[in-house]
Amino acid sequence: MKLIYLGLPLGALMLYREGHDLAAACISRPSMPGMRRLRQIMSTLNAPLLGRPDLTQPAVQALLASTDADLVVSWFWTRRIPATMVALAPRGGVNVHPSLLPRHRGADPYFWTLALGDAETGVTAHRITARYDEGDILLQRKMAVPPDVNAGKLARLLDRPSLEVLRDVVDLIERGEETAIPQDTSLATQAPKPTDEDCELIWDLPVDAVLRTIRAASPDPGAFTGFGDDTLVILKARKAEKVPRGLEPGDVALTPEGVLIACRGGEGIVVLEAAREGEERTRQGRDVAALIPGIGVVSL
Repeated sequence: MKLIYLGLPLGALMLYREGHDLAAACISRPSMPGMRRLRQIMSTLNAPLLGRPDLTQPAVQALLASTDADLVVSWFWTRRIPATMVALAPRGGVNVHPSLLPRHRGADPYFWTLALGDAETGVTAHRITARYDEGDILLQRKMAVPPDVNAGKLARLLDRPSLEVLRDVVDLIERGEETAIPQDTSLATQAPKPTDEDCELIWDLPVDAVLRTIRAASPDPGAFTGFGDDTLVILKARKAEKVPRGLEPGDVALTPEGVLIACRGGEGIVVLEAAREGEERTRQGRDVAALIPGIGVVSL
């Protein structure tokens, strides 16, 4: 089956190894691993290889239409795919999304999976339609969300199952054995890129909610809080074993456990890794105290 591939190089390489014909490849991030090997393959095939093309441009669509591809396949293509693009292939288009659709439709399901405390996540192969992440479900794989995982690690954990689902759904379509299940719109949630409001730490919340925000925003864009004129980006933390009496939510102290920030209900977090906003260097453990002017030492 002839494919127009959209996305990261590794997905195209996997489909080629599986014996599929890459009629064209459009790469969302040409700097990612596998690009050199993919260039060699596409050159041997005498097939178009485009880096971040604008799929709405008539010239791009004309070039891709000339390949007479059967199916459009997307794996981490980061922009909307126009319906005119999908219409180029008689078997339509399929995308793999890193959530259990219809939950977490949108650009950053990793953040919202962790911020909302989901116990389960996974990947979904679905038909590409005019509306983002709303096409019929063709295949899903589920996975428990590991404790204490952050968004970056969750993304890496889902890479392999998403490649497996990509492989399997293309095989099903080639054999004509796919089953399309409409999404239940009553269960749909949105997963846009988080805003500053989503990433700002609110200390008058339970400690578990604070830790979820830290994990959801790590490593990028990072959960943050203000101390005086500085902004502290907290990348890693854990629940404090002991919190000194008399601390109010947002109060900070240097304890034997490390830098502690109080939360609601007499609980708190210990900051394990942090940085000043705008600085690449991070501090770990008790060295985090250097980022907080005037921090006091408290004995428990």
